[in-house]
Amino acid sequence: MKPLFLIYFFTLLFFSPLIQSQTNDDPEIRKMITEVKAENLENTVVKLVSFGTRHTLSDTKSKTRGIGAAQKWVKSEFDNYALESNGRLTATIDYFTVKADGKRILKDSQLANVMATLKGTDPTDDRVLIISGHLDSRVSDVMNIKDDAPGANDDGSGVAAMMEIAKIMSKRSFPCTIIFVAVTGEEQGLYGAKHLAELAKESKWNIIAMINNDMIGNSLSSGTNLRDNTQVRVFSETIPYLETEEEAKIRKTTNKDNDSPSRQFARYIKTTTSQYVDQLNINLVYRNDRFLRGGDHTPFSQNGFTAVRFCEMNENFNHQHQDIRTENNIKYGDLPEFMDFEYLRKITCSNLATLSNLAWSPKAPINVGIEVKSLSNSSTLLWSPAADKKIYGYQILMRETSSSHWEKTFFTTDTKIELPYSKDNFFFAVQAVDSLGHASLAVFPIPIR
Repeated sequence: MKPLFLIYFFTLLFFSPLIQSQTNDDPEIRKMITEVKAENLENTVVKLVSFGTRHTLSDTKSKTRGIGAAQKWVKSEFDNYALESNGRLTATIDYFTVKADGKRILKDSQLANVMATLKGTDPTDDRVLIISGHLDSRVSDVMNIKDDAPGANDDGSGVAAMMEIAKIMSKRSFPCTIIFVAVTGEEQGLYGAKHLAELAKESKWNIIAMINNDMIGNSLSSGTNLRDNTQVRVFSETIPYLETEEEAKIRKTTNKDNDSPSRQFARYIKTTTSQYVDQLNINLVYRNDRFLRGGDHTPFSQNGFTAVRFCEMNENFNHQHQDIRTENNIKYGDLPEFMDFEYLRKITCSNLATLSNLAWSPKAPINVGIEVKSLSNSSTLLWSPAADKKIYGYQILMRETSSSHWEKTFFTTDTKIELPYSKDNFFFAVQAVDSLGHASLAVFPIPIR
């Protein structure tokens, strides 16, 4: 009887349209993660600090000090990575002018973002992924352009992570395009990110996801003295900035307030990190950014793109936006000595696994819907496949309405599935997967009558 049982089991496993999904690890992603080194990240941060100040309005002519020297160095590093990319990676310094705003830009000023573009190998795949960190730094007075502003953690950490990922990913091929960027003007008003987001919208880039890394290298909080290098926050917007009247109507009807595209991306990061990165938990924070504060992902959200922010779990305000000094035996200033580079390594790995998994994934399903033509204690979902030869099947994600993250996953090769769970009690989403388990972003279903 035992052999017959095994035959029956494997028949169900391979031919049933409704089976529990089994996660597949991609050995290449595993290999890439091993290439992320804490010492590399530390060396990059120390180099960035060596420019003295990287204030947005600091010296642009010097070869050794100021924002201009830092930008040229980042560009030279991108050019070095390009040598191992078989011509796929190209780098540029994108200069642009910001008009005086009477606040933090006192006169018309030329700013610049340093960008490296890893061109996709599939001419039919117009998807774009963006990862950023801000290159500029500041001290207590945001207009002080002369004093040393090391900016080790804020945001040397985000730039170092972005550069390490660019170096590793540029040695591989991906069907879609990935843009690595060190923006400036963040501390003066998110100007670099705003310029890039508006350029992307005007140029009609198909940005499916944007990651902003800002302060991801400190694990000890000020005041409470909490130390934790096993958690990192990912912030995501609730209601999209550019939500249309029809989209608002559907959101209110289906109660999908916690299922914006950015929030789906945040959950994607949590799932992928749990799969590939040890001792790091993604803490989903359900707001666009910290209370009354903002970051470089915000202009992308405001222009209708899916964007999230990585930020350390416990901020240390003794080492953020501070003049370098010692008071009451407390040393202030954003210096490398206060950073946790193993923590930074893990967060860099999370970024890398997420970007790689998404870049290799098939395109997301389209016309995803849930039938509501009759009352039922089961739920029927249906969708259309995107034009993508890599699609192997589909994962249906499910969670209780009170849960922040997906709890159960089903797999099918069909484009329709009936689940024995009531849509009154659960939320669902659908994502496409390839044969290696690379999954697209999840798509929330709309009602189909």
